[in-house]
Amino acid sequence: MKCSVVRSSLKSFTYIYLLEGHKFEDLPEALRQVFGKPVFVMNLELTPDRKLAYEDVNQVMHNLANQGYHLQMPPGEDATGLLDLPARSKDG
Repeated sequence: MKCSVVRSSLKSFTYIYLLEGHKFEDLPEALRQVFGKPVFVMNLELTPDRKLAYEDVNQVMHNLANQGYHLQMPPGEDATGLLDLPARSKDG
């Protein structure tokens, strides 16, 4: 399963995996607004055996297959708290 990873220009340690063929503009409006400008990180080929640093690859693949994207929040953050994340610091 091929995807692209973008990071948030507004929220530290916040990434979106986009299934190949999906665009950032296809995401829900509310998510796009709080995510900010997407900054390209890399393209990935996901398989059930691939290890990811902070995410369960099977959950990422499930979300990509079902909704076209996967939101990765900072470690310990809940997706429902997206609006409450502190803004990215000026030096990072």
